Amino acid sequence: MITSKQRAYLRKLSHTLEPIFQIGKDGVSDALIDGIDTALNKREILKVHILETALLDTRETCDAVAKRLNAEPVQAIGNKFIIYRRSEEEKYRKIELPKR
Repeated sequence: MITSKQRAYLRKLSHTLEPIFQIGKDGVSDALIDGIDTALNKREILKVHILETALLDTRETCDAVAKRLNAEPVQAIGNKFIIYRRSEEEKYRKIELPKR
């Protein structure tokens, strides 16, 4: 669980990120989860875009994806959401969260 201070720091970092995944009318598939999992290991923080045709709630989708990936939901606003998970591999760890 991350603190509000850490969440604010992650929001700041993600401000300039472009979404690298889109969720369409097929919803959250296993292939999408696998792709996000791989990307989280390399990047630690991701922005995901939900297309209007998906008809999904952003907050619920963010929470569901984060839960499946054992990640932290950072922000869900509009049709985009941000998730964070510390990389399992030492060489990909770039983000140093503020102390609790």
